[in-house]
Amino acid sequence: MLSDIGVHVVEVGSVAASDGEREALRLISDAGLKAEVCTYVRAVVQDIDYAADYGADSVHLVIPVSDLHIEKKMRKTRAQICEMAFSAVTYARERGLIVELSGEDASRADPVFVREIYAGGLERGAERLCFCDTVGLLTPERVAEVIPHLCLAPLSIHCHDDLGMAMANTVAALRAGATCAHVTVNGIGERAGNTPLEELVMALELLYQYPTGIKTGEIYHLSSLVSRMTGVPLPTNKAIVGEMAFTHESGIHAHGVLREPSTYEPVPPERVGRKRRIMLGKHSGSASIEAALAEMHYHPDENQLKEILKRIKALGDKGTRITDTDLIAVAEAVMAIECRPVLKMKQFTVVSGSNVTPTASVTMDVKGEEVTGASTGAGPVDAAMEALRRSVAAVADIRLEEYHVDAIHGGTDALVDVTVRLSKDGKIITSRGARTDIIMASVEAVIAGMNRLLREENEDRSKNTH
Repeated sequence: MLSDIGVHVVEVGSVAASDGEREALRLISDAGLKAEVCTYVRAVVQDIDYAADYGADSVHLVIPVSDLHIEKKMRKTRAQICEMAFSAVTYARERGLIVELSGEDASRADPVFVREIYAGGLERGAERLCFCDTVGLLTPERVAEVIPHLCLAPLSIHCHDDLGMAMANTVAALRAGATCAHVTVNGIGERAGNTPLEELVMALELLYQYPTGIKTGEIYHLSSLVSRMTGVPLPTNKAIVGEMAFTHESGIHAHGVLREPSTYEPVPPERVGRKRRIMLGKHSGSASIEAALAEMHYHPDENQLKEILKRIKALGDKGTRITDTDLIAVAEAVMAIECRPVLKMKQFTVVSGSNVTPTASVTMDVKGEEVTGASTGAGPVDAAMEALRRSVAAVADIRLEEYHVDAIHGGTDALVDVTVRLSKDGKIITSRGARTDIIMASVEAVIAGMNRLLREENEDRSKNTH
């Protein structure tokens, strides 16, 4: 996917790490990607042989260049480090690899020595150079001072975010003459991570009018995939891809963005594969409540809208996370609408244990017909969610897009609040359940959401049924 969205070089792990890492490099190298396939190596013959033997196009050859690393970690002299670096570059070129010679901890190194290493590497065939801010101690001012003197060839900048400066330093380096940025999806990486791909791309495109060639509409899908596969959740308030990045609650903001999105959005959410979301709570105004209800085909009159708004604000004052199903429940109560549920739970059973594959079975009344579904899962909740999905598969393809759980208070008997985001035919709805049993809370949340999604979407709910 990195290759498909337009990334020029993908760095595939470290070949010295494990057999699995090497096999991954081989599989990726054989995948026919448009992107150049690179891998991290030390100045070690075996690392370079692995890179060549498993199909890499290039190597990110990393050499310690600060006196701290040379003396304390490597226990060598500058002369010995130079010899290691130059021999490794020569050997890698002999093996037919493109070489990017990288100075580890360059931001704490003597710039004169860094330049010496770079120059010697280029003489022996290195095609690219890399300046590493290994522990995130650079500042944009320091970048502007150092980088121009080191651009002896195409230069990459590799920043860590230990002090929250990776993004700023990367941009500063590109402005100072660097021609390549090392980034990671969602900013994942050692300790506080690296410069985030999604943030750098959008900053270059929007703030500097630099066309990166990246298919920005695929950014959110990529970020979500990486988050799911790595098990590293996206921070709620993360720029571009966080849950709240295009979410508006404040009445003033929501009212403005509904009239003209650019009033409170620096970039249209669709440009990065997102959708705008109006979140409801104590800060909500009538415009956002009315807009949210209209999407669900509810059309209250003026007095009903005022009462719905009042009740939503009261829930928000209690600290309740208000979901779509909460809003619908309030609207139906105020508008005196009676809606028969499409789904009714008859029973569910979950089996789990230390030597048992988690299994769930569910029996439901679906539009008057009894349906039973069963599934295994990674855990009891996962098994229950999949069994529910399968039980309604004949009626609709409903997918669980997001699952979030909070404990209301501490202790093993804590009340848990489960929030789910479900989708059907492009429509997304949020729902919640609260129980002391996490499985019951999860099932409650999913069934409530499924019921709302299975309603006839074109049904006119504007009429009161007194």
